[in-house]
Amino acid sequence: MRIYIGVDSREMDAYAVAEKTARAFGCETYPVREEVLRYYGLLTRPTDRRGGIWDLHSNAPASTEFAISRFFVPLLAHSGICLAVDCDVVFMQDPALLLQFFDATKAVQVVKHAPLLDAGKKMDGQIQVPYPRKNWSSVILWNCDHPANRRLNLATLNQWPGRDLHAFKWLADDEIGELPAEANWLVGLQTKPELPIIAHYTLGVPSMPGLERSEHAEIWTEASQR
Repeated sequence: MRIYIGVDSREMDAYAVAEKTARAFGCETYPVREEVLRYYGLLTRPTDRRGGIWDLHSNAPASTEFAISRFFVPLLAHSGICLAVDCDVVFMQDPALLLQFFDATKAVQVVKHAPLLDAGKKMDGQIQVPYPRKNWSSVILWNCDHPANRRLNLATLNQWPGRDLHAFKWLADDEIGELPAEANWLVGLQTKPELPIIAHYTLGVPSMPGLERSEHAEIWTEASQR
């Protein structure tokens, strides 16, 4: 399993845990870095960096440096099947288990989370901005060979509002497949599945100030110490 992990310079300890727990299952890992995409002229959309990241095409804040860069994964992977994840995850079981759910008729497969009833705040005090299909894009099983993903090109990636990318607007609804809840357990927002595959600390990892004793902090902390 090839796994592409979003990189945020403020969350390098989170990235290290995600990478380490993925490699423990023999997976190939690749960092998705915004600055590298910009260096090679792939990512050109304008942002205002005063007091955070403001995406001008979206007229909205970007909570992470990989908010948009995650959607470059099919261009980076070129072909085949791969997984893209946020950096604030822990792989608790072999990610290759997700291949049993692979459906070649789908362009992507995700856990189709219900909308958050209370947006509240997320990591380092940022506001949870509500938008359709929120959290779907935090774990994506990509079918890079699906022809529908050819609609995701440098024009759409650099010009569309982020909310349209996160809502998978380049795809028809029947081109978006499902993964089981175990593939993207939202820690602190959802009841823990019996056997999670991926624990997603979307509210912030326990190394962040004030989150050291947050719900299920021990899973991430133990993984960081292995």
